[in-house]
Amino acid sequence: MTMNSKKPVAVAIMGPTASGKTAAALAIAQTRPVEIISVDSALVYRGMDIGTAKPSAQELASVPHHLIDIIDPLESYSVMQFREDAIRLVGEIGARGALPLLVGGTMMYFKGLTDSLDDLPTADPAVRAQLDAEAASIGWPGMHARLATFDPVTAERLKPNDAQRINRALEIIALTGKPMSELLGKREKPELPFDLVSFALEPSDRAVLHARIAQRFDVMLGERDDAGLVAEVARLRARGDLSPSLPSIRCVGYRQTWDYLDGKIDRAELRELGIIATRQLAKRQLTWLRAMPERIVVDCLGTDPTGELMNRLGRLEK
Repeated sequence: MTMNSKKPVAVAIMGPTASGKTAAALAIAQTRPVEIISVDSALVYRGMDIGTAKPSAQELASVPHHLIDIIDPLESYSVMQFREDAIRLVGEIGARGALPLLVGGTMMYFKGLTDSLDDLPTADPAVRAQLDAEAASIGWPGMHARLATFDPVTAERLKPNDAQRINRALEIIALTGKPMSELLGKREKPELPFDLVSFALEPSDRAVLHARIAQRFDVMLGERDDAGLVAEVARLRARGDLSPSLPSIRCVGYRQTWDYLDGKIDRAELRELGIIATRQLAKRQLTWLRAMPERIVVDCLGTDPTGELMNRLGRLEK
């Protein structure tokens, strides 16, 4: 895709965790007027900075950012809310003469933006509560096995302990009588009011990305519990109104740290489990990316991935 369309243009910078998406976006911002739209389901939460690798105050001040720190950890933010906000923001940013950069690794948000999910029913608190009660009895692997009976296609792509997505898939079956995979398969792909040029920062060597992930988690964790991620989660716990059942606390790193503060695991296990969970997240992100054929792949482990991305972006603009 070139960028000579009559439609407004937005650029997506996608990739797994620790692939350098923020650095690439900030580098582009040094060369032209841009505004960054965060595509990250964890960065929406206020007070969750360390474990989400939120851009620093200096980085946030250097270029306009959107959809960061917009809700409390007690609240939820849906894919459709993201889609509506992103489409609105792309239009507003373009009208200001800047290039919208959609930057992040929440692939469901990118999928919702390009494909839409508005044929699916809205959440029903009563149904969700009933499913949570059943899960408390038989466990989420048991609920996953139930989902496999009614919707094997969806169950196959979900982990047995992915409570949030298993709950949603079973909720859709309860509300519509049809599996989510069937409903998604019947949708017509909507046309966006802008062209989206998508870059994907992907690793040529998964082991090197894993080393980056471990190093970054160690930095988040720090050497002492009175600083870093443990201190951040302790502050969240001290509020008294948050729990591991919330999407915010289920974020990678936060749920493991919550278990550590509950005394369920020790610090060595916290580090090990946090790194494992982050690697699993990266694997899921890469699986999503491989299903996006229009993406332009840049090796995030190359000698100058940011430079390559900017060169390819420049060629598209000619």
